[in-house]
Amino acid sequence: MRGFLARLSAVTLAALIIVTVWQSLPLLQGMILGRFAEPRPVTPRGDLMELEKTTIAIFEASRDSVVFITTAERVFDPWTRNAYDVPRGTGSGFVWDNLGHVVTNHHVIAGASRAVVRLADGRSFPARLVGSAPEHDLAVLQIGVGSDRPPPIPLGTSADLRVGQMVLAIGNPFGLDWTMTTGIVSALDRELAEGNGPVIRGLIQTDAAINPGNSGGPLLDSAGRLIGVNTAIYSPSGSSAGIGFAVPVETVNRVVPQLIATGRYAPPDIGARFDPRADALIARAGLHGAPVLGVRPGGPAERAGLRPARLSPDGRLILGDVIIALDGRPIADSAALRAELDGRSPGERVTLRVLRDGAEIEIPLTLAPPA
Repeated sequence: MRGFLARLSAVTLAALIIVTVWQSLPLLQGMILGRFAEPRPVTPRGDLMELEKTTIAIFEASRDSVVFITTAERVFDPWTRNAYDVPRGTGSGFVWDNLGHVVTNHHVIAGASRAVVRLADGRSFPARLVGSAPEHDLAVLQIGVGSDRPPPIPLGTSADLRVGQMVLAIGNPFGLDWTMTTGIVSALDRELAEGNGPVIRGLIQTDAAINPGNSGGPLLDSAGRLIGVNTAIYSPSGSSAGIGFAVPVETVNRVVPQLIATGRYAPPDIGARFDPRADALIARAGLHGAPVLGVRPGGPAERAGLRPARLSPDGRLILGDVIIALDGRPIADSAALRAELDGRSPGERVTLRVLRDGAEIEIPLTLAPPA
């Protein structure tokens, strides 16, 4: 029995030694052969995928048209009575035309006393505010580029976008200049309330990563065409959560030329006056629509025969016409009417459905340019 235990112990010890040596062999090899280590050979790869080639081509073609915007705010020191500029924020933008106009978001430049636009080649220019449209979160700056002007981004269309289409965003998130992200169109015709500001309607929703600093940058389709302007994200943390929004290019192409021409934006006019307080008043009576409070002499509403509200001899408000639909689309209040008019053009013929003396009638009307 004693001999058997001795042999078992010897076999066990030998097995442990073999296992230890076997496990230590790579380490010993590394210690011995490591002195002769050389760089590993590179594994060759084939051609890039077609999708990769497309993405690279779009970025290289669009990069020079995207700009980096920094803003400053003028502050007053009550102790020293000195005024000076302090950095306010950064954003993105893109070249609109050959005249030095740059499109960005209204919220990028709102409250700023100064803005500087930096091009992809490193040149920087002080910018002049041409105009802004808070209701669409769009603004136009202008810079004085004498030579080597960056090209405008080609315009695409957004009315025919489909959920699932590939999109690409270029901007300067967190100050990381000229960053590209990719994704798809996640949804269409979204609405977004900007704090206490107006509700922005008709937005494109995308899962392309959009972060602070991307605001004002272009959203492109797979052909490298502008289809939107990145404007906001939905995120509890303030960084990308896969839900970003962009102003569609049809809106941009309608608003920006008016900003350049006049410095402000207004939808086509019907020549009538409305007030949200009147909307709330008829809503308490169980009615919906946009009550007409007045008509402009010689304007479309007067020529079409719209009847405004009036005061009775004892000071009571006598309701006139209430617009309840435009071209068959229901109108809940004056804000909804303005939103419907926003997508129309001056000179366009529309049909209003009006509630008059308890009966519904239809009135054709030709839209006028903004008053």
